[in-house]
Amino acid sequence: MAKSGGLPLGSPAPHFELPEPLTDKVWKLEDFESHSGLLVMFLCNHCPFVVHLKNDIARLARDYKEKGVAVVAISSNSEVTYPQDGPKFMAEDAKTFDYPFPYLYDKSQDIARAFQAVCTPEFFLFKKDEGKPFELFYHGRFDESRPGNNVPVTGSDLSLAVDCLLSGRPFPNPQRPSIGCGIKWHP
Repeated sequence: MAKSGGLPLGSPAPHFELPEPLTDKVWKLEDFESHSGLLVMFLCNHCPFVVHLKNDIARLARDYKEKGVAVVAISSNSEVTYPQDGPKFMAEDAKTFDYPFPYLYDKSQDIARAFQAVCTPEFFLFKKDEGKPFELFYHGRFDESRPGNNVPVTGSDLSLAVDCLLSGRPFPNPQRPSIGCGIKWHP
């Protein structure tokens, strides 16, 4: 099990240019510039912490997409050691869960390193003020639910962060780290 940390609040969003296995489209950070917020999620197909949240992640993304927040997911797991997290299976997962966001593959793992991502799931919410680059507003957990802890999945922490971003309010501290499976780095 790994716990998020790393990228400090206020940091600019790292640039990315990654393929989406479902459509073969290449997405860049600049594709989301017109949005007031950008949620970047590090996910994978197999991790029990991600599997536990998949339906609710898709629901939350649909809700906030309608309010102008862009959402993108990235898998950086090594398909060498975890073939089930490779592009073919990512496309299947995106279809199965009807993801309303691009699910991108970071084969080189450079983007995970740029974000200082360490686990799946891991959530980075960036705000966009006019004329400025995306700036990290929230880096934390989805909610307090975990596989087997019998706490209902609500998305409360991430929802509060997005609501604060949209209303121009600061996020009340502390931001609790995401907990999940460690990113599967290349051997």
